[in-house]
Amino acid sequence: MAKQTTTSAKRPNSTDTYVGSRVRMRRKMLGMSQEKLGEQLGITFQQVQKYEKGANRIGAGRLLRISQVLEVPISYFFPQEPAAAGGMGENNHTDYVSDFMMSSEGIELNRAFAQIEDPKLRRKVIDLVRTMAATEAS
Repeated sequence: MAKQTTTSAKRPNSTDTYVGSRVRMRRKMLGMSQEKLGEQLGITFQQVQKYEKGANRIGAGRLLRISQVLEVPISYFFPQEPAAAGGMGENNHTDYVSDFMMSSEGIELNRAFAQIEDPKLRRKVIDLVRTMAATEAS
């Protein structure tokens, strides 16, 4: 019975998944491969994949090293409000935004959009994308 408690206590939870998604997002923002991150951490790219998916928990020392390699404070990997940690994961209606922003397309689109300085042109791009999405949905 005690063995089951220990095993379940070590299982990744929604916070682990969130931390892993932040590792993935930052790595992609830097244009760094999983292999390169793994090399700098002394682990395999498969282990990086497991961390990013939240399948494996990231220990405190390893997370500190990841923050150094990815050039962000360790607080980057955690939600701003402690109460938000419990609400992450399943059935969160904003997961699709995070998922998109962590994708290659999301990062590329965000970078390109940020380079547009004219607010009117930005508005036109948004209108164009909405029109295309509505057409796709019909």
